[in-house]
Amino acid sequence: MTQNRHHLSDEAVRALTLPTDPWLSCEECFELSDEFAELVLAYPATTSMTAMFVHLRACPACAEEAQSLVTLLAQTQGQDPASALARLRS
Repeated sequence: MTQNRHHLSDEAVRALTLPTDPWLSCEECFELSDEFAELVLAYPATTSMTAMFVHLRACPACAEEAQSLVTLLAQTQGQDPASALARLRS
């Protein structure tokens, strides 16, 4: 009998085993997204809003939304979003 085995990639395993503390739900993330985008644009190296960074590392949907918001906000303010986006992706 053939067994159907699914293997997770190293990246998938890493994503599933990331620490989730401090906890932040997707709803809370959405509520804080404007404030967060302004913060990372003004201070790309910020260590504030730790829960947002933790959540964005583990939630691709929220991470994509945050990156889009940072890009849009940067464009409206005439800023280069590169350093803020790099911080979000790290």
